[in-house]
Amino acid sequence: MNELRRAVSLGLQALYKEPPLTAVEWADKHFYLSSESSYQEGRWETAPFQRAILNAMGNDLIRVVNVLKSARMGYTKLLCANIGYKLQHKKRNVLSWLPTDGDAEGFMKRHIETFIRDVPVLLALAPWHGKKHRDSTLEAKCFANRKMYWCLGGKAARNYREKSPDEVIYDELSKFDADIEGEGSPTFLGDKRLEGATFQKSIRGSTLGVAGECQISKAAEESPHLLRYHIPCPNCGGEQTLRWGGKDCAFGIKYETNALGEADKAWYLCEHAACVIENYQAVEAAKEGRWICERTGIWTRDGMEWFGADREPIATPRSLSFHIWTAYSPFTTWLAIVDEWLKVKGDRERLITFTNTTLGEVWAEDQGEKLDWEVLHGRREIWPGEVPGRAVVLMGGIDTQDDRYEGRVWAFGAGEEAWLVRRFILTGDPASEELRRKVGIEIRRQFTRIDGEVMAVTRWCWDAGGHYADEVHAESRRHGVHWVIPIFGASTYGKPIARFPRKRDKQQRTYKTEVGTDNAKELILSRLKQPVDHGKSNAWEPQPGVIHLPANNDICDETELKQLTAESKVPKIVKGQRVYRWDAKGRRNEALDCLVYATAALRISQQRFGLDLEALACAEARPVAGEVLDKVKALKPLRKKEQPAPKPQAPAPEAPPAYPSWLKIGNDPWL
Repeated sequence: MNELRRAVSLGLQALYKEPPLTAVEWADKHFYLSSESSYQEGRWETAPFQRAILNAMGNDLIRVVNVLKSARMGYTKLLCANIGYKLQHKKRNVLSWLPTDGDAEGFMKRHIETFIRDVPVLLALAPWHGKKHRDSTLEAKCFANRKMYWCLGGKAARNYREKSPDEVIYDELSKFDADIEGEGSPTFLGDKRLEGATFQKSIRGSTLGVAGECQISKAAEESPHLLRYHIPCPNCGGEQTLRWGGKDCAFGIKYETNALGEADKAWYLCEHAACVIENYQAVEAAKEGRWICERTGIWTRDGMEWFGADREPIATPRSLSFHIWTAYSPFTTWLAIVDEWLKVKGDRERLITFTNTTLGEVWAEDQGEKLDWEVLHGRREIWPGEVPGRAVVLMGGIDTQDDRYEGRVWAFGAGEEAWLVRRFILTGDPASEELRRKVGIEIRRQFTRIDGEVMAVTRWCWDAGGHYADEVHAESRRHGVHWVIPIFGASTYGKPIARFPRKRDKQQRTYKTEVGTDNAKELILSRLKQPVDHGKSNAWEPQPGVIHLPANNDICDETELKQLTAESKVPKIVKGQRVYRWDAKGRRNEALDCLVYATAALRISQQRFGLDLEALACAEARPVAGEVLDKVKALKPLRKKEQPAPKPQAPAPEAPPAYPSWLKIGNDPWL
């Protein structure tokens, strides 16, 4: 009779529909931490920072989830909870890959079989549990609702064939081979198995590895959204994402040591008001935290409801990445993190481990030479107006990507002191006239200096080295071949920053200019390392070569600073010799490229058009008589009053109302 009741119960389960639950609701209700695979046995309770990650795994509207993590974040348990949720509640087929066959067998034994045993709703679907049965092997489990779970090693191409999952999971992706037996990357082969599934889901997670080789970092770069967990300061209320900081950074984890050199005390210094935050306060504040995208500004608290930077509801994103590290973990303390750091003591292998497993960051071989973006973040400044008073010209750089144009406007003063004053990112088809029209608006944008002077960009350099060279040349001819300069990077190391040709290119009819990017990056890195003298800034004294960055996240946020510091010199073998070359190692570097292009525009203006920053600065400071004044006026960027009046033209109803009537592609009055 008992067997009959069980058989009837299993048969009727197909007719039962459990009330809808999110992944977090299901885990908090059903999931259990098994003794064999957990520090503490007992019922699961989702931590605040884990809620959005787990719900994103369970949200059917999100197709790709990348998790960049350190150790001790409970990620393996999140995967198990998600797998149980999909098998029992959503009734989906799930396929997991781990780096090797041995890893897969160990995961199945230590985690999957134990949580099936300890989660009643799953045990009810596993009549074979504890028995030898064809539906239960170390590679696959078939449950009573006829849903499958596979767990395979990721080295063999055969393990990526003949499976029909609704969801695929890559655990510790950074440890997978980059190319699986010559057939492609693991995520490419694995995601192909989702074709035909109604609710396709690809979950990738890992601690990070070596820069340029780390596959989870590459996967995250493919996603338009990278989210970090922000918590409010318990003292000033300012939201911030926790950072290690370092000894030269104005914020982050700080500590004291005792006479034996051991960590004695650890606390966090708030980046907004230098408030002291204790570890227990951060744990409480994390309950009010939210995940904010550093690229687009979208945010969420629970992974189910999503909002834009303006706090208005938005559609759920299809692909996103989370980054989380040990400082948020309730399973350890900041003092323990400092203890780990003190044990490094310059040991390279220990430093790699600390960087990957504690900080949750990639390891770059050139750590000693790399400029930390956190240092730049701590020295950002506030200046009144769009353009500071010591700036005399504006230069612009535009970077061409396959799906967007990115531009920066830099102001320069005497001694090539520089200020970042504008950033724009315009997405779309770079070949389309609509996107090029929007770039045209940015090119002609005017700026107001603190003294009320209206300034336009004196010269632009536009990247023409990729697939859209013809479009860039066309825009140069459209806007003015001396004003918008197409550029390409020098293939030979050590070339001058800019080599403006004496004659136009016969085919394109533009002044296509070669840019020595290596020399430009050498110059920029050395200048980024120069500290800002705030005393001189307040006294309006020039600081030759200093680069100023605004404390304005719309122009200069964490992403901008990371891109500015993305590249560093790494050893390479060229013609049998060991040389050093600049390399971003897969990191995004559009901000640095745009500064290189703006610097090239400055050099072209100086070398071929007689620009003299010192003369302009003197002219701005006091009246100059005669010929010098005439020369200074000729060198100044176009002012609003000096611009020619636009030609009258018929209204263009197809143009968006926000565009000026004179800015119409194909009928440019400036030509």
